[in-house]
Amino acid sequence: MVASEAVRLFGMWASPAVRRVEWALKLKGIEYEYIEEDLSNKSSSLLEFNPINKQVPVLLHNGNPIVESLVILEYIDETWKDNPILPVEPLERAKARFWATFVDVKCREESRKAFFMEGEEKEKAIENLQVQLKALDEELEGKKFFSGDHIGYTDLAVGWMAFWLGVAEETAGFKANYDVKFPNFSRWMKHFLAEPVIKDNLPPREKTVEFFRAFKQLGSCTKVNQK
Repeated sequence: MVASEAVRLFGMWASPAVRRVEWALKLKGIEYEYIEEDLSNKSSSLLEFNPINKQVPVLLHNGNPIVESLVILEYIDETWKDNPILPVEPLERAKARFWATFVDVKCREESRKAFFMEGEEKEKAIENLQVQLKALDEELEGKKFFSGDHIGYTDLAVGWMAFWLGVAEETAGFKANYDVKFPNFSRWMKHFLAEPVIKDNLPPREKTVEFFRAFKQLGSCTKVNQK
């Protein structure tokens, strides 16, 4: 393991954004202390280290807080050089950042709508999500992972979809039909979830389903509105 230099991660067990950071830390072999947050009663430490949006994850490195999961991934990669997760070539790095932003903005928003909305709004969100999944499917043509043969930055960014999209479908009663319409994406999901660093660092599925079922009933984005 890489020397931690006092690395702490403030998170919440059901958060895809938090798991994304944990996967990066595990891939890099970085030792860290994990602090679980109750987002209905946020700790003074969380409020101190992330006073702007008061969200998780927060990475604390030598007393310095870094927030927003994609920003944290880049910080981790630039600070600990071994086992790089971002491509070396500037063009490929730009592409990786594009797809990460694409998923975090567009796919995340349509998934949220499909989860919470009903009727025509839900159906439109599912249609939009399928358009986005088609783009991801085409990007994966001939690839095992977005980064090639190994998990990289884009895979970590898209990774929430491999687990949490299925949870959202089960709890909100919709189907994106990725297993039928988007074979490259479906195959990527299987490869991604089969990687030991991923499958060994996922929340229990049934517990997650129950959490999101209660979350949907609550009808609010406040508890898992993390980036």
